[in-house]
Amino acid sequence: MTVVGPFGLSVQDRDLTSDVQAGMDAVEASLTETVKSDVPFITVTASHLIEAGGKRFRPLLVMLAAQFGDPYAPGVVPAAVVVELTHLATLYHDDVMDEAPVRRGAPSANSRWDNSVAILTGDFLFSRASQVLADLGPAAVRLQADAFERLVTGQILETAGPRPGDDPLQHYLDVVAGKTGSLVAVACHLGALMSGADPEAVEILRQYGERMGTAFQLADDVLDIASDGHESGKTPGTDLREGVPTLPILLLHQMPVDEDDAEDLRLRELLTLDLASDDELHAEALKLLRRHPALERARRDTLRYAEEARALLAPLPDCPAKAALQGLCDAVAIRTM
Repeated sequence: MTVVGPFGLSVQDRDLTSDVQAGMDAVEASLTETVKSDVPFITVTASHLIEAGGKRFRPLLVMLAAQFGDPYAPGVVPAAVVVELTHLATLYHDDVMDEAPVRRGAPSANSRWDNSVAILTGDFLFSRASQVLADLGPAAVRLQADAFERLVTGQILETAGPRPGDDPLQHYLDVVAGKTGSLVAVACHLGALMSGADPEAVEILRQYGERMGTAFQLADDVLDIASDGHESGKTPGTDLREGVPTLPILLLHQMPVDEDDAEDLRLRELLTLDLASDDELHAEALKLLRRHPALERARRDTLRYAEEARALLAPLPDCPAKAALQGLCDAVAIRTM
C-alpha cells in the first residue's frame, strides 16, 4: 500500500500511484518555475508559500479526476498549477485580512514583509495563473472566471456578515461553498475536462468537488476546536479566539439554552467576551466547547457532506481512481475524530 497525497491517503494500485506521483512532481516543478520573475524580490515573495509546503489537495484532485480520461493529456498538469496558484494567491490575501502571523508553520508574507507586499504578491500569483490558464482554451478560462467570482463573492459575504433576518448558519454555508467549494469543484472539473473525460463524468466530478470542498472546510472547523494543532496547522482555537463564527459555534447558538447545565451557561457567557485578550478565558472556552454537544453535531454535519460526495461517485465506473476519491471522503471523516 503506497501513500500518496494529503491526509495520508492510501492508494493500493501501483499504476495509479505512479501516475499521480509523477503528476504531482510535475506540478511542483512547474509551480516553482511559474512564479519566477525577472525581479528577484518578487521571486522570493512568490515562492514563499510554495516552499512552505502544504497538502496540495487541489492538484491531487486534478490528477485523480484526470484518470477518467487521458491522465497524460497535455492540459492536466497546467490545470493543476492554475488551481494551486489561485489557492496560494488567496492565502496571501487572507493572511492580510486576518492579520495572521504564521502560515504553514512559517512567518506569513505580511508579517515577514508587510501587507502591501503580501497583497501584491497574491496579485502576481493570480496573473501567473491567468497566463497558464490562457493556454488551456476558452472553456477552461470561463470555468476559472466563474469560480473566481464565486470565491470573491464568498469572501465578501464573510466580511459583510449575514443581513438582518438571514439564517447565520445558512449564510456561513454559502460562504464556505464560495470560498472553498468553488475552487475544489474547479480542480475536479478541470482535471476531468482536460483529460477528455465524457461529459457525464465531468459533471459528476464537479459536483463531487463541490461537496468535498465544503466537507474539507467544515472538517477544519472541527479541527480548530478538537485538534492539538498538528493536523490543522493552526494553534487550536484560533477561530474561537478571533471571534470567527464557524460551524460548532453556529450550531451551539441554534441549540436551546440548558438552564440546568452550568457548563452550557458558562460557555455561552464566555462567547460574549473578548477571548483574544485573555488566554485563561480562551482556554476555558475551548475546554468547554470540546465537551459541548455542538461539537459532535458539527462532526455529524461534516460527515454528511463527505457521504454526499461519496454517493455522487456511484455512477462512475469502478476503478482505482474512484476508490481513491472515496478514500478522501474517509480521510475527511478521520480528520474529525
